[in-house]
Amino acid sequence: MKKKEFVLEGLDCASCAAKIENTVKNLDNADDVELNFITKTLSIKVNDESEVEEIKKIVKKIEPDVEVYEKNDTKMKNRKKKETEEEFDKKIEIIRLISAFGIFITALFVREPFWLQLTLYIVAYLISGGKVLLRSFKNIVRGNVFDENFLMSVATIGAFSIGEFPEAVGVMVFFEIGELLQDMAVDNSKKSIKALLDIRPDYANLLKEDKEMKVPPEQVKKGDIIIVKPGERVPLDGVVIKGNSMVDTSALTGESVPRSVKENDEVMSGFINLNGLITIKVEKEYSESTISKILDMVENAAAKKAKTEKLITKFAKYYTPVVVFLAMALATLPPLIIGAPFNEWLYRALIFLVISCPCGLVLSIPLGYFAGVGALSKQGVLVKGGNYLERLKNLNTVIFDKTGTLTEGVFEVVEIKTFNGFKKNEILKIAAYSEKHSNHPIAESIKKKFGEEIDENLIEDYEEISGYGIRAIIDGKEILVGNRKLMNKFKIRTPEINFSGTIVFVAVDGKFAGYIGISDKIKPGVKDIMNDLKNLGVRKTVMLTGDSEKVAQSVAKEVGIDEYYAELLPGDKVNFFEKFDEGISTAFVGDGINDAPVITRADVGIAMGGLGSDAAIEAADVVIMDDDLSKLLDSIKISRKTLKITWQNITIVLGIKILFLILGALGKTDMWGAVFADVGVTIIAVFNTLRILKVKKK
Repeated sequence: MKKKEFVLEGLDCASCAAKIENTVKNLDNADDVELNFITKTLSIKVNDESEVEEIKKIVKKIEPDVEVYEKNDTKMKNRKKKETEEEFDKKIEIIRLISAFGIFITALFVREPFWLQLTLYIVAYLISGGKVLLRSFKNIVRGNVFDENFLMSVATIGAFSIGEFPEAVGVMVFFEIGELLQDMAVDNSKKSIKALLDIRPDYANLLKEDKEMKVPPEQVKKGDIIIVKPGERVPLDGVVIKGNSMVDTSALTGESVPRSVKENDEVMSGFINLNGLITIKVEKEYSESTISKILDMVENAAAKKAKTEKLITKFAKYYTPVVVFLAMALATLPPLIIGAPFNEWLYRALIFLVISCPCGLVLSIPLGYFAGVGALSKQGVLVKGGNYLERLKNLNTVIFDKTGTLTEGVFEVVEIKTFNGFKKNEILKIAAYSEKHSNHPIAESIKKKFGEEIDENLIEDYEEISGYGIRAIIDGKEILVGNRKLMNKFKIRTPEINFSGTIVFVAVDGKFAGYIGISDKIKPGVKDIMNDLKNLGVRKTVMLTGDSEKVAQSVAKEVGIDEYYAELLPGDKVNFFEKFDEGISTAFVGDGINDAPVITRADVGIAMGGLGSDAAIEAADVVIMDDDLSKLLDSIKISRKTLKITWQNITIVLGIKILFLILGALGKTDMWGAVFADVGVTIIAVFNTLRILKVKKK
């Protein structure tokens, strides 16, 4: 099946969006259907183009004025033009509603003659509600009855029929004004969120034959040379080949302190060049660049819905029809059973209809999760969906990798000990030659300590034994370089060594030659972070590492980890992880490369130091774009803040609606109260949601 993404231009009804999603999900050959109302995108897996046409028909049936096109369609190029047109349309809308309001106020002061008063009411009603009536009629013809347009049309026409002219017109005028205010509030909130991700580069300064050309980043190829001037955004990932400068990395990492870059330093798309002119050799095309992956990840985050969102969508599906039928019963049963005045009970039923629209719920809940993802992206933390944001709230167990997560991951040779007549520089050279083809941090530290050029002609054979080390033939000698398990595997006796760091054993032709002691520093503040996790309600912290028992014990004790498991092979981590994954919410925090299998398996897989790491972005549910472990705490706090505000909105919207439904049934409120219970409450919920974006910087 092929994944397709559609833009639903002009979709501004949250409950209609829910109907579109539910209807498309009922198609036989449609899978993974997700409609993101906030970004107005519909993603779906389909077999062929005929199903695409069916989807477009469904959208047009429910929302005739919505334009549907594929995300990569040429129409996307006209997006800015459309946004300008929408701004103009909004100004026209404001003028229309001001005119309707003015005529309505005039009608209130006209007493005689009656025909003039009635004419003014009708004109004000048609100016304010003409679009609502037309949409309602079109939807009824298409079989789409229970929407807000139908409810408002029936309620206001009903009010007209019983002679309540001021209320009929006033309700329509204030309903439309409320809708406009609601749209403006949502637009502002979306702009606030999208401003956090305003990191897409507009152009690249491509250098061709000593000539500079301004081109779209998509046209630049790997290996091309680009220039980035002061104040410009780095458009693609690459390596600085000339110049030096300070760069602002905050858009990607959330860090406010600029970083210095010089020749041979890597730079990522999305960095802002602050002062110097730098020349960059492009390492990745735009589609594979860090910025492209981040934008795709965040833009699609709202499509992965949390349980709360799905629950509200299902609730709204049944809620509106139930309230409509209750309104019908309210209008007919009391007059039939107890002979109550029909006009009075019809009026109460009309109030019921106005109140019943579920837009406040259907809109504010996904907007809340979108805001939570946006707030974390501002901190340099990328969350792939509302479902993962929700899971962060109640983490029971957090499992950590050691190297690069709890420790710096920057290794240094601090001790070399020889045995059986070997010399220090001899075993260092042997180890460096053996590690020639490895890019592991430990191997890099040994090669750095050796500091000489390695003659590859001397390496006659090379074999990496996963979880043990390396076996090689160097200059005619059999060399073993690795952990104690490697020595035991080849039956080489080793002495007990009292060293708290990582130990690399070296053997030559079956004889133990010595060991190299390598240390790795614990990151500052890790112990405090472990305490803070406990204060946030995390019951257990665990460390999994392939390092020795002694090193693992030392690190666990120093940082305050509850449990640790050492000397694990790469495959063992998954097996050990299963012990802690028994129906409780479990997170795994690792470097996103070596730990990808466990990160994928966890309820929440968190990649540390993922800046520029494709494996981190692909495997993890949450990517911390630098190696600041304290951002795990920020993620949990913002998750809880999001869920708290989301449930506040649910309580506010449902509570006020139920209250006004009861008051309406008892005849204790009028149409004005009904409009507040519909549009007013939605606006309150939207503005409450914006509080999620107020992130306190450290």
